[in-house]
Amino acid sequence: MSSIAAGLLMIGGTAFMLVAAIGLLRLPDLYTRMHALTKAGTLGIGLILISAAVSFADVSVATRAVVAFLFVLFTAPVSAHMIGRAGYLGGVPLWDGTAFDNWEVNYDTLQREGEGES
Repeated sequence: MSSIAAGLLMIGGTAFMLVAAIGLLRLPDLYTRMHALTKAGTLGIGLILISAAVSFADVSVATRAVVAFLFVLFTAPVSAHMIGRAGYLGGVPLWDGTAFDNWEVNYDTLQREGEGES
């Protein structure tokens, strides 16, 4: 029974990773690609790690899987934010269909902050 559950979790995780890869290829700009990779990728990795924990049925493996998933869960949003900010400050254009730009009003302030960092 646990091998079936592990297999289903692995298939689910792989499906989410596939969705993330398709999003990377099909979405129009850096920001939407980053969003797809962060959301679907994190869930896919989580399901795959849970699958490993269920498959091995060992406390040691389960603990490592949970710690690895927590690491990804806490670092993925921060890294996505930093990549998006670097892209925006670096002049990566928004998609033509973008409805609004929240940072446009404070762009000069953001530029001055970036100049002070070295």
